[in-house]
Parts: sequence; structure tokens; C-alpha cells
Amino acid sequence: LVAIRVIVDSVKDCYAALGSIHGRYKPVVGRFKDYIAMPKFNLYQSLHTTVIGPQGKTVEVQIRTREMHQRAEWGVAAHWAYKDGAQASNDIDWLNRIIDWQAEVTDPAAFMENLKTDLEQDEVFVFTPKGRVVTLPVGSTTVDFAYAVHTEVGHACIGAKVNGRLVPLHHQLKSGDTCEIFVSKVESAGPSRDWLQFVESPRARNKIKQWFSRERRDDNIESGREELTKEFRREGLPVQRMWASEALKEEIEAASYADLDSLLAAIGEGHVSARSIAQKTARSHRQADDGEQLPATVAPSGRPQRRGRNQVGVHVEGLDDVLVRLSRCCTPVPGDEIIGFITRGRGVSVHRTDCANAASLMNEQAARLIEVEWDGDSKEAQFRVGVEVVAFDRSRLLRDVANSLSDHHVNIVSCSTHTGSDRVAKMRFEFEMADAGHLDAVLRTIRNIDGVYEAYRLVPGKG
Repeated sequence: LVAIRVIVDSVKDCYAALGSIHGRYKPVVGRFKDYIAMPKFNLYQSLHTTVIGPQGKTVEVQIRTREMHQRAEWGVAAHWAYKDGAQASNDIDWLNRIIDWQAEVTDPAAFMENLKTDLEQDEVFVFTPKGRVVTLPVGSTTVDFAYAVHTEVGHACIGAKVNGRLVPLHHQLKSGDTCEIFVSKVESAGPSRDWLQFVESPRARNKIKQWFSRERRDDNIESGREELTKEFRREGLPVQRMWASEALKEEIEAASYADLDSLLAAIGEGHVSARSIAQKTARSHRQADDGEQLPATVAPSGRPQRRGRNQVGVHVEGLDDVLVRLSRCCTPVPGDEIIGFITRGRGVSVHRTDCANAASLMNEQAARLIEVEWDGDSKEAQFRVGVEVVAFDRSRLLRDVANSLSDHHVNIVSCSTHTGSDRVAKMRFEFEMADAGHLDAVLRTIRNIDGVYEAYRLVPGKG
């Protein structure tokens, strides 16, 4: 029996040499031993194989690194004297891999999680069909292997063979395995979110997330918009006005996003809480002017025009010449009990007495409260009202409700609809009307529409 010992520089080279030998000479079945993956009790490590060499003679081959050779020849103590020099190149390879991850991952928390995972992992060495060695973390699957070969191979991966046998994509690889990846020829092929449940390598995980972030951006934006809209309504905010509000722009900047779409995409992906953004926006929005209010008209000179009681429909006790605004946080209309609040430089803000903001003002800044009342003689005021309609969903339902509102000469400002799995539709309308006392008649007309269960006024900010 002829024996040959092969000394190489790294563990990766051990498996590469093994692949080269098996590719040139026929291995003897049952004679392969991997003492690198499973060292002996004395820490001995090597790859042992037997092949049919020239002239049909059997040749035993031992493959090991210089460090392993030192340990085999001189014992375990030699390992520590040798390690410092041998580790340098491995450290450089590891640092290069970390730099690549840092370039791929924009989220610092995700990068640190990947780094922590890598520090805790050992490695396996897997062959491509052409004999190239691919280094992967222990527990890696065929999908991890596909992404290690090339990103596009990973995205288009649809199946795999390991050692000539078909295996599922979640199959875990061992050192010495030969893995072949099958890819889809469909251009639109991409990864599955389920892969994130079993991939082990940070590279594969990051590439899959990047694909969904890029390919599903529009879906994420729409999903994020729906979530934030729901949270705005929960906070009693005027949804349509909020999209262009300064308060939301401040939150976008504070969260370090380039624009609204970027924030919405992050919400849709689950990176940012819609509730947190809505709560912060609501806080800024209300602090800016004790509740967003209707804008004053501006004269050509640039000075605010005086808004008399006949424009807003509110009379301020003892003050006829004062700027008056209806608070957007509770949208008061004639018939509601109201109270005034003297703002800094913006006249008097009018709230419903049961508005949550008004209750806060009564407790914290009572000295700035002032009595106000509705002016029944006003003919020019326009009042904004929100209503919700609950109905059984059917064809042309939205058209019928909108036509009913139009028949009452109201100006529809915004509309949103949602139909649940039970086919119950909920529609919200915000509109302007000159005579808020006519609201009951509007609601009665809507309730008479076929399929409508209920129609009622929405009162945001009610405490």
C-alpha cells in the first residue's frame, strides 16, 4: 500500500485537494474519513481517502494543513505555538467578509445581529460540481450555497442535488458534500419569504431581504400607507391634510428617511411602527397650533385679512374685530357646545367643549379661555363635517351615496372606503356645507339608500 501525505495552507485547500484527487482517481468506497469535521479525541485532524492509482494500485492519501501536521507530529501543545502565525490569513478573509456585509446591510442593528451570528458559528466546506470549494456557516442549506455561488443563482434557485441525490431546499449541508443548484429560466423568478425561516448565512438572509425590499417596494408603500392612515384615524387626525403637513415632514426627517414613500415602504416592511409615527405626528400637529386650524385668507399686502364673525360663523364675546378659526382637531359645527382659546399670534381657536384638546387647555391654560357662541346671522361660513356610512356592499353603492350628498349641495373634500370579508362596507366622507343645521336631513337621506344600515357624524378628538 502506497501512502501520500498532502500539506496545504488552509482547511478550504484540504477539501479542494480532496476534490481534485477524487476527480482524477477513482475513490475506494468506504475508505474516506473526515477527521477535520470530527477530530479524534487527541485533536488529530486530517482528511483520509484511498483511491485506485496508476496501474490499478491502491494509494492512501492524507490531507492536512501545516497546523494540523504540527499537532499530529508534536502533540497538542504544538498547536498553540503555531496558531498565531497561521491565523493571520484567515482573519483577513473573515474581515473582508464582514466588510462585504456592512456594504450590503443599511440597518446597523441588522449588521450587528449578523456579526454576532457569524462569531458564534463554525464552518462547513461544500463543493460545486466543478470542484470549487464554498465556505458556509454550520447549518447552512442549499439556498445558502446558491447565494454563496452568486446572488442571481440564489434568487432563481428552484431545486438542488447533493451528492447526486435530489434534496429539498432546506436540506442542511455537511463538509465534503457536492451541491448542484437548479435555477428557473423565468425572468421574474425570485426568492420565497419562507426561505428566511431556514437560511443560516447572513449573506443569503440579506440578499433575500434586499430582493423583497426592491421588488416589492410599491406593495410596501401601499401597505404602509394603509397602516398609517388607520393610525391617523385612531388619533383623530384629518388624514388627507396630514400627508402634506409640516408635522409629518418633521417626523420623516427625524426618522432619517429621504421622503414620504421611503417612510411608507419602511412601515410596510415592518421596520417602523405606524402607530409610533402617528402618535409623534399627532403630538407635533397639536402643539403647533393647539390643533390644526383652517388657514386665514391673506390680503395682497401679505397681511392676514380680518375674518369677521359672518365668515366663520362664531361671535367672540366682547371682541368683534378678531381673527377666528375653527379647530381642525374636533371640527365644531353650529349646534355644538363650543369654547374659545386665545392663541399666540393667531387669534381665537374654537373647539368643541368635549374635545380632548379643549379639556387639556382648560386644565393647563385656563387663563387663555374665552367665551364664544355661534352667530346665527352668518351667511358666508362653510363648515367641514365628517360622516361614516355603514352598508352592505353592492355595485354602485358609492355612486348612490355621493349623489345623495351632491343633491344636498355639499362639497365633498375626501372619501375613503373599506369592505370587510363579511361584505360590510364602511365609507367615510368629509365635506363642506353652508348650513350645518341641515346635517340631520343629509344623514336621513343617506340612511334611506338601499343597503345602508347606518350613517352618523364623526367627531374627532372627542374626550
